[in-house]
Amino acid sequence: MKRTNPEPSASGAKKRRGEEDDEEVGCSHAAVEDGAVSEDQCLPLEDELTFSDTSVALRMMRAQFPRIDQCLRREKVVRVFKLNTGQDDHAVIFLDDYLNQVDRIVKRMEEKKQSDLEIFKWFKGHVLDSKLEPSIGHHELFSLLSLGGNVKDAHITLLINAGLLTRQLIDPDMYWFAIPSIGKLWKGLLQGRNELLSLIKRKRHKEMFLAELEKKRLRFSPLDVRFHIRDLIGSGHLKTVQTTSGLIVRIPKD
Repeated sequence: MKRTNPEPSASGAKKRRGEEDDEEVGCSHAAVEDGAVSEDQCLPLEDELTFSDTSVALRMMRAQFPRIDQCLRREKVVRVFKLNTGQDDHAVIFLDDYLNQVDRIVKRMEEKKQSDLEIFKWFKGHVLDSKLEPSIGHHELFSLLSLGGNVKDAHITLLINAGLLTRQLIDPDMYWFAIPSIGKLWKGLLQGRNELLSLIKRKRHKEMFLAELEKKRLRFSPLDVRFHIRDLIGSGHLKTVQTTSGLIVRIPKD
């Protein structure tokens, strides 16, 4: 990957030509890299976060995201899941990918001679197909599953153990739809957030050049540092400021 020469620390940069020359840069929400592009083919984030027609388009998409999200959900292209991070975090996954995960779960259980596997067919055909929200009540869940056959408590337990449902702590009669085996992902998300924020907070002005931050190697997260930078900017934990010396990421003042 092409790298720029190391920049001086953000706190040691030349005095800017007045705050009016500083320009805040918008950023789209974080997107997980799928491995289709190698690291050597990826541009530095500073190149991606400069003003351009693409940047303007991304801002428009971000502003319209709630409407786009609702449209794609209605068309059953994606599903939205609430993440158990303690914050207002959600994951968006293509419905086809999610259904494939359900099928893989069934295949593993078939190999173990697990019983009551018909519940997964009912779950896909009657629950996921009609319930588009991130949560569902116990009565509604039973009612929809009953369209497939005689539902037992053991069926619900099987869905929970498979990682497809989790009970809400504040209301045990409500369930979140869940993504199987996502625990490692959101754990890495939280640890990466904390590690980067802690690093920037230790700087004198609580800011760093983006090019410098991008080169850091995280100790506690398996996710790429660029993913976490986008996540923190998109969630408002960081803001970007364009200066004559380069793009700076900064922790917003309270």
